[in-house]
Amino acid sequence: MEAVMDERDFELLDILEKTKNITHAADLLYVTQSSLSKRITAIENELGVTLLIRSRQGIHFTPEGEEVLKYTTQAARQLTLMREALNISRSYVCGTLNAGISINYALYQLPDVLARYRKQYPHVNTHVITDQSRNIYMQIAQGLIDVAIIRGEYPWKEHKVLLDRENICAICSAKDKGKHLGEIPYIGRKTDMVFERETAQWMREHNIQPQQHGIFVDNITTCVEMVTRGLGWAIVPEICLNGFSGDIRPLTFANGEPFVRSTYIMYTDTALSLPQAEAFINIVRNQENKGV
Repeated sequence: MEAVMDERDFELLDILEKTKNITHAADLLYVTQSSLSKRITAIENELGVTLLIRSRQGIHFTPEGEEVLKYTTQAARQLTLMREALNISRSYVCGTLNAGISINYALYQLPDVLARYRKQYPHVNTHVITDQSRNIYMQIAQGLIDVAIIRGEYPWKEHKVLLDRENICAICSAKDKGKHLGEIPYIGRKTDMVFERETAQWMREHNIQPQQHGIFVDNITTCVEMVTRGLGWAIVPEICLNGFSGDIRPLTFANGEPFVRSTYIMYTDTALSLPQAEAFINIVRNQENKGV
């Protein structure tokens, strides 16, 4: 059984169209006239149409043949463009990066990371989702993203690198400095379940009961601003305290262990095979090593 049409057939039809002559076309293709004729017949049988009409004046494409020629010419051009694009892409990092980033890291550190990444790798399509760490963890566990930056402890059997370990602090405004936290309204905020559990544990251990009529906000930036304005106190990670001018108290649990939050970058072996993902991982790790 003859093989289906391929790129050599595109060239064959193109040369037939240009030469209008079986003999000349066979010479240019370095095949015998008999072989060329057999291949034309095979293509016609495959497509179920007559491509050529032969006469003493040469060959002429039938209407069906002209239609086939139009598509094979386009296909040949697309293959050429594809090869050119692939040759160019080998000279730089490109493709698509799919990354999931915890909300706090995205707020306070991701802009610097992406500025460096986009400057060095402008040809990469960068797709970033931000969410609570638990949801980002689920995304990478399901193979939906290449790289994850997660805050907190999550089981991971592949690559997991510690980026930072920061203190969790109680903060209040300068005017409330020195007051017992139980005397100040507590400002709660939306966070993940692990952090909520650890915060509740610390409060129990230190006999602190948040006031019933406190304030609850949906993000950490608003929370810190409320504290700055003297509306209460809050428990937040150090990552959000650059420029904060109030009172900062690093927290410890009853057993003397510091209340800390770790940030990790997680990725798979597959991610390391993607140049765009490997480049992002390296920039993140280098950024942390510089203490950004």
